Amino acid sequence: MNGWIVSYAKAIIKLRWLVVLLCLGGVAFLASGGRFIQFSNDYRYFFTEQNPNLQAFEQLERTYTSPDTLLWVMRPHEGKITTPGRLAIIEEITERAWQTPFSIRVDSLTNYQHTSADGDDLTVRDLIDVPQTLNDAGARAIGDIALNEPIIADRLISDDETTTAIVATLRMPRDDMAATTKAMDHARALLADMREKHPDIRFELTGSVALSNSFSEAAQADLSTLTPAMYIVLALVVFLLTRSLSGTVATLFVVTFSAFAAMGLVMGWFGVKLTPPSSGAPTIILTIAVADSIHILVTMLVQMRKGMTKHEAIIESLRVNWGPVFLTSVTTAIGFASLNFSDAPPFRDLGNTAAVGALIAWALSVSFLPAMLAILPVTAKGALVKQSEWMESFAEKVIARPRVLLVVMLAIIAGLTAFLPRLTFNDRFVEYFDDRMEFRVASDWAADHLTGIYQISYSLPSGETGGVSNPEYVAKVEAFANYMRTQPEVVHVSAFSDVMKRINKSMHGDREDYYRVPDDRQMAAQFLLLYEMSLPYGLDLNDQINVDKSSTKLTLTLTDISTTEMQDLINRGDDWLKENAPDMYAYPAGQAVMFAFIGRSNFDAMTTGTAIALLLISLCLMLALRNLKLGIISLVPNLTPPVAAFGILALFTTEVGFWSTFVIATALGLIVDATVHFLSKYRRANIEQGKSPEDSVRYAFSTVGTALWVSTFVLVIGFAILALSPFKVNAMLGIMVALTVAVALIIDFLLLPALLIITGKKKQLSDQAVQPAPAE
Repeated sequence: MNGWIVSYAKAIIKLRWLVVLLCLGGVAFLASGGRFIQFSNDYRYFFTEQNPNLQAFEQLERTYTSPDTLLWVMRPHEGKITTPGRLAIIEEITERAWQTPFSIRVDSLTNYQHTSADGDDLTVRDLIDVPQTLNDAGARAIGDIALNEPIIADRLISDDETTTAIVATLRMPRDDMAATTKAMDHARALLADMREKHPDIRFELTGSVALSNSFSEAAQADLSTLTPAMYIVLALVVFLLTRSLSGTVATLFVVTFSAFAAMGLVMGWFGVKLTPPSSGAPTIILTIAVADSIHILVTMLVQMRKGMTKHEAIIESLRVNWGPVFLTSVTTAIGFASLNFSDAPPFRDLGNTAAVGALIAWALSVSFLPAMLAILPVTAKGALVKQSEWMESFAEKVIARPRVLLVVMLAIIAGLTAFLPRLTFNDRFVEYFDDRMEFRVASDWAADHLTGIYQISYSLPSGETGGVSNPEYVAKVEAFANYMRTQPEVVHVSAFSDVMKRINKSMHGDREDYYRVPDDRQMAAQFLLLYEMSLPYGLDLNDQINVDKSSTKLTLTLTDISTTEMQDLINRGDDWLKENAPDMYAYPAGQAVMFAFIGRSNFDAMTTGTAIALLLISLCLMLALRNLKLGIISLVPNLTPPVAAFGILALFTTEVGFWSTFVIATALGLIVDATVHFLSKYRRANIEQGKSPEDSVRYAFSTVGTALWVSTFVLVIGFAILALSPFKVNAMLGIMVALTVAVALIIDFLLLPALLIITGKKKQLSDQAVQPAPAE
């Protein structure tokens, strides 16, 4: 094999200008697909079409009105919201909110459809007609009415009358990023205008449309900040570690071309949309591309320092590194490709882009990189030699105490593993963003003072057309609503039974004793028809009743609850419905439900994907090493780093999000890097050259130790940069992969050599025992 690699390396050097031009042409073609890249700002893109929670959510949307909303929340710095002047502000925002692109409904304190008796007639009108004509007493009366209306109390007005919300419902076109941008531009312009005109009042903007917009803004922020930062860090790190300007320039070309080509091919030519998770692909590709280049560059510089010419050093570096670099690139691609098992399409896109990037980086590192190094003037400084000497000294310390290291490392890993049961899944989509995102600040503030953005809805069937007027059905809806109001996680319940009770009261002269479900079905149906005919355009009951009046929607607004608390609440609701109203049983749907269980669904899916990836990677290692024992030993440094890393995380927190399901798959191909290089060098010394286990470990440290810690350092820095992302999923993924890779190097430098020495000695003793005694 070495013969054709040497011939290949010589051809690269001889045809270096042609190789460079061909690589530039290929990269230019692939990267040109970048002009077709589009962002996705639809939160539904995080779920596959087969996801049952998404299917339930979309069924709810088809049955009732759109669930997409914008909320303008206002709270004066002092005093109540129910003053004539402040009610006039609410009316102004309400009128302007109707002008929001794609709006189909606006609900506020001022346009709430209040019913009252007018003799034998039912009067339905805005709660506030002309706020400017109200006096203080009239404004206080409005506050009293609002607080006694369960439909709007704690939803559109806080119980202390200091905070209110204006809610616009929008029917957003799907797969149209411009639509969300248009709606948000109008909403933000209104927000800015209110803030400027009324500095004594705090205004914030939240809602599901703002959530969608935040996804695209987070992706654009990552591309505009993290990618440039990564370039700067890579340039500094590579130069400081190698002290080779030409090598640094050539490496930066490789990583840049790898990222551009992969993004252009996958995101551009194949039409994959860019999302916050996949926006981390360029940074990841830059990082893994550097790892390939580092091994070839460092080996070349070390050989030059030992006396080889530049061309001889390039040939030797390719000869030594061809197999390990190819193997690590393949295993890295396998690890990222396993993300295709994810139940979240954005992470499939991230995995595919990074996998393609890993393979392109390998192709460029064994073609473009050596060709560029052959063209550029390269000098080898003494820094790498000093690092090699330090690595050889470190090897002696490891070889001197293999049993102690083995026991200590296994004890530490076992100790960290014991902390894993502390970790639980918890996904709150508001917390996907940090405080740099406007949506996060607004949503947290709104939840603290009025209402949360977490809602779940039940579509409760009556079992017959027109059944929503059946008193027995309405009574069951009311009972369920009352039960849910007693649950600590629920801050508001919107139920059709409240509408029927209010209509019944108004149709009986506003007598309090008639604030109850009508007794007669025919009368209830007439009351409902009269009420619906009195409602103005855009404020009908389509958001609560389906077309044939066979079911109604009951919506819960929740506190900032965890995934476990969400599941407990849903279980309690299930139990109540099955026991008390089995004929109208329904499972809840909503954005909160979808995101709450995204971690668990992805964990189940990625368990299979990661297992397959591990199996394939292990087979690759065994085939490459051509040694079953070394293949089995390689499992230890490949399996333990993620376990230890999550054990370390468990020391600081007990909650993990759905990002955690992708850490192992992402890190798996990367942590194999160090194992492959170390074992390949150990095998060459131990099996091919017949050296003892100790000498083989020395050889591995001296030949590849420096390149390993340098490439690992780059990987850690690269993924750590993702921690700067305002999108928490990317940030935590970067932190945990960086931690896992760092732990992997420690295990490869301490535990793996100890295992090799101890198992190698046992084999030597076994071989000596079976040798025949010499003849006398």
